[in-house]
Amino acid sequence: MLYYLLYPLHTEFIGFNVFRYITFRMLMALFTAMIIYLVFGRPFIRLLSRFQFLQAIRDCGPSTHLEKIGTPTMGGVLIWISVLISSFLWTKFDEPLVYIGLSVIVCFSLIGFLDDYLKVILKNPKGLAGRWKLVLQVGFSLIAAIIVFQFIGLSTTMSVPFFKLFRPDLGNYYIPFFVLVMVGASNAINITDGLDGLVTVPAIVSFFAYAVFAYFVGHAHIAGYLGIEYVTGSGELAIVSCAVIGASIGFLWFNTHPASIFMGDVGSLPLGALLGYIAIITKQEILLVLIGGVFVVEALSVMMQVASFKLTGKRIFKMAPLHHHFELKGWAEPKVIVRFWIVSIVLALLSLMTLKLR
Repeated sequence: MLYYLLYPLHTEFIGFNVFRYITFRMLMALFTAMIIYLVFGRPFIRLLSRFQFLQAIRDCGPSTHLEKIGTPTMGGVLIWISVLISSFLWTKFDEPLVYIGLSVIVCFSLIGFLDDYLKVILKNPKGLAGRWKLVLQVGFSLIAAIIVFQFIGLSTTMSVPFFKLFRPDLGNYYIPFFVLVMVGASNAINITDGLDGLVTVPAIVSFFAYAVFAYFVGHAHIAGYLGIEYVTGSGELAIVSCAVIGASIGFLWFNTHPASIFMGDVGSLPLGALLGYIAIITKQEILLVLIGGVFVVEALSVMMQVASFKLTGKRIFKMAPLHHHFELKGWAEPKVIVRFWIVSIVLALLSLMTLKLR
């Protein structure tokens, strides 16, 4: 919005010319979202406590987590309020790719809010039934896919890391692939959200990597130089990514161990869905497996544990997801968290290297 209000004034005062630069608006979106969360975070925590939006800990989890009972949850609500406000201020809001991405946030937030509400307020430990959660996730992802391909006209080709000219065309199969990426990323991040700050830093790192990709893919000259597909308007998604980074930094201030607030499904489900959406728009879908490697391994650990127990009656890990396995091996919670952070940073740096290794 500010672009349309202030940039036209650059003819009167040259300082307003900065609003034309995506890099400036990326930084401002980051700081805006971060400041909103830092300013309103403490009052929001008190509000959640007042209305009894408090975390319930499963008995089947590590016993050390029982001390977290009563910590306010659903901190993701303020994350997305911060992101929506910041994105509205600093993006070209009439860019279709932006409002589709923000619609993804709203839709998946509603799923997460319903799940959290059932768990926290109605005291249903299972929350929203898995099948209904999956139906809603697939439904919203399918709508986004149809809009993107039928009305926006995004190509159905895929970029393959390390290969500049090899771009397989999935045709109509790209729509189910689109849905798979969004739903898979959403659930993978949701599974990872189990320790104080564990999911936040890998999410910040992942969105930073995709902010870089979105900026490059949305810049015709840079995209041509790097040999990656140019996608009109995708540069504005770099601003949305930075807004997510800023809001997540603000959230981390209160979520760092020992946490004063938890994200809840209302935070983690849209976080993954938006990451998957940006991965698709920037044509870096395959790299999501590397950039989000921590999330992928966490999700795989659950699937492997379930499959092994059903087939053989034995467990591969002491407990799944993987972070619980390391806790039960004797690692202190902060050690698990920081080591997962380190891995996520290394994976993101490796993914950025693929821009030149083609």
